[in-house]
Amino acid sequence: MTPTDKYVIGLDYGTDSVRAVLANAFDGTELATSVFEYPRWKQGLYCDASKNQFRQHPLDYVEGLTTTIKDCVKQVGASVAANVLAISIDTTGSTPAVVDQRGIPLALLPGFENNPNAMFVLWKDHTAIQEAETINQVSKTYTTDYTQYCGGIYSSEWFWAKLLHLLRTDEAVRQAAFSCVEHSDWMPFLLTGGEDALQIKRNVCAAGHKGLWAAELGGFPTDEFFCKIDPLLGGFVNKLNGNLYTVQDAAGTLSEEWALNLGLTTQVKVGIGALDAHVGAIGGQIEEGYLLKVMGTSTCDMMVASRDVMNGKLIGGISGQVQGSIIPGMIGLEAGQAAFGDIYAWFKSLLLWPLQFIDDLEIKENISDNLLQALNREAKKISDDENRELAIDWMNGRRTPDNNPLLKGAIAGLTLGSDAPRIFKALVEATCFGSKRIADRIQEEGVTINGIIAVGGIAKKSPYVMQMLADVLETPIKIHQSLQTCAMGACMMAATVAGVHPTIETAMKQMGAGFEESYTPDKTKARVLQKRYKNYLELGGFIEKELG
Repeated sequence: MTPTDKYVIGLDYGTDSVRAVLANAFDGTELATSVFEYPRWKQGLYCDASKNQFRQHPLDYVEGLTTTIKDCVKQVGASVAANVLAISIDTTGSTPAVVDQRGIPLALLPGFENNPNAMFVLWKDHTAIQEAETINQVSKTYTTDYTQYCGGIYSSEWFWAKLLHLLRTDEAVRQAAFSCVEHSDWMPFLLTGGEDALQIKRNVCAAGHKGLWAAELGGFPTDEFFCKIDPLLGGFVNKLNGNLYTVQDAAGTLSEEWALNLGLTTQVKVGIGALDAHVGAIGGQIEEGYLLKVMGTSTCDMMVASRDVMNGKLIGGISGQVQGSIIPGMIGLEAGQAAFGDIYAWFKSLLLWPLQFIDDLEIKENISDNLLQALNREAKKISDDENRELAIDWMNGRRTPDNNPLLKGAIAGLTLGSDAPRIFKALVEATCFGSKRIADRIQEEGVTINGIIAVGGIAKKSPYVMQMLADVLETPIKIHQSLQTCAMGACMMAATVAGVHPTIETAMKQMGAGFEESYTPDKTKARVLQKRYKNYLELGGFIEKELG
């Protein structure tokens, strides 16, 4: 074996599927990749969109883990597999599940197999709106405001609100519940053969941004605080391991059972997990002073800053500022939009509605495949009139700034001349204006943004959207080369856990793919866009005040 014959595996658990990448631990060269779509999720099981209920069965995760890693091992052969040093994992979040004393999600136990409340509550599940409101009300009147380091507003998408909702609505789950675990913490616990829920190692990313943990406030809130919210939460915080870990730490080594199952060795280190967007920021080679946007169905916007830069600053209305998240030793900032690409997909679906009455599959597929491309092309031709159609991007509520999942989107200024490209242009503008609100909030609080890094499908495939974003933000945007920034970020974490690289920053530099292109703002459009952004803020303010 030569010094470069060392390999790592990154697992990226997304909303619809899990992707495994097996890469060289020194330079990040990909040797194998495999994708597994969650079969139960694909069938729509355990979900009810009308109630904003989105649940995932742990078996989808376990089957995906087994299938993808075995496939990667098969692709590279036994000799390479024998030199895999570490595995690291990212997942969506906050995606928690209730577990028994052994740390087993209830859905894997007899009697709970088909109970949605016994499964993982996906990040976009909004069934806990009332519980989040209660947490906010109590926190604002308690001796310590525990929401101050997560933007001042606790979200229904997050850990404690979801746990409380499960406890309130399902007696069987309530009686069987011992603790609660984030998906990003359960996977390393599973792979290392964990059998005691009290020993689950919690990652600082999920705990800090979604679980009210703050180093500045001494860790998690007190049990008294949670009991004041609802006595049903009593005792749960005492069952969380208060020693939090970063992505440079190991959760343990691969258990004998899992090593045999996957075709790997028990010497493989298993890294501490993290949230997918944070790991995407690592894979996208985030750097201080840059806002990194993971752009897909929604967005997650992140920055890293030194303690000197933050110097006691508290940025209101974002999704947290946490010591040690994203890059250990830095303070990680997270914000984001609840819908971005989802808005374009909604509009496409709206326009394609009549196709259900056409039997010719070839015609249907041809129209569907080319629709967004045509809309982008035609929207680009429309002049930048400041009085044309205007949209608000709250189709899935507003995540940042100032979380409010109950807000609704809008399209104003419609006339009989409003055609599909004009409305599409307004929707693209609205998503970019939503991004500008986030950037403005961060800078208003004293953190300077010198540039934008964009990763994800939209960043790679939608030049019209990206140029609009650069024009609206009046800031250059550079596009990362890799299509697999989350999975590659997990590989970088694994290489650091294995000791191949001393720090995450070194792994990013040595294993990163770099940047392929950039977008420069068109200064001739600044005046009109500034006026339209002002109109966007005024329309949004009216909707929030009068209709929210």
